[in-house]
Amino acid sequence: MEIGLADKVRERVGYVRRIIAKERNKPYRRVKRQVPKSLQQLFHSCKQTFKGPQTVPVTQDVHKLRHILDNMKPEDVGLSRDLQFFKPGNIIKENQRVAYTTVYQCDNFSVCIFFLPERGVIPLHNHPGMTVFSKLLLGQMHIKSYDWVDPKASPNSKLRLAKLKANKVFTSPCDTSVLYPTTGGNIHEFTAITPCAVLDVIGPPYSKQDDRDCSYYKDFPCDDEDEKENTKVKDENDSYAMLEEIEMPENCQMDGIEYLGPPIDDTVF
Repeated sequence: MEIGLADKVRERVGYVRRIIAKERNKPYRRVKRQVPKSLQQLFHSCKQTFKGPQTVPVTQDVHKLRHILDNMKPEDVGLSRDLQFFKPGNIIKENQRVAYTTVYQCDNFSVCIFFLPERGVIPLHNHPGMTVFSKLLLGQMHIKSYDWVDPKASPNSKLRLAKLKANKVFTSPCDTSVLYPTTGGNIHEFTAITPCAVLDVIGPPYSKQDDRDCSYYKDFPCDDEDEKENTKVKDENDSYAMLEEIEMPENCQMDGIEYLGPPIDDTVF
């Protein structure tokens, strides 16, 4: 069973399970309390929204799920901005990497949290055939995202034209971002300005067997030849780049950590 980008990292470079060494540097501390209403609502909405591979959620379900995420707080998944990990300027001497934890996963969707230390990066990558909801729970983050200008173009092309959808800084609390299989910024990159926690809901999860493998990219400015060749599809008010698929960056390893927040009750639906 797979859980998205984090699972592809585990598959390609080997799963690294490492609990951050010092208690003060952990993004979590164990909590023992009832499941927050919003977290249980999130689960129920996901069950209703994601119908399986080769399906895109209907507008009404997207709005409902997005509304629930918009109103979720760090405490709903056991996080606190008071933890040392999330304090700006918390530069740890060891080479701390991006970490992730799994809140819930099934065949139709996964709910994960990504923890980015200050200056941590999740490189430019895609979500083929997926709908993704990203909620910045804590911190300040720069997000850059693209969509293919021609989604039907051969993926084997060395360089493909992409339209810039976002290139700005987000500060929590902020609205949930939603990307679709071909629109909304399906190819995106996260760069943490301060330590961050991002709650991702992905449906369906990555699956190599179902042609939903994760790919990584490097973006380049359009040169004069690109401008001439793509004049018909470009709008002068928009920004574009040429994307080249690359091997998974060596510095893209992630650490898996135990989820210590309130568990979802999946026996009631």
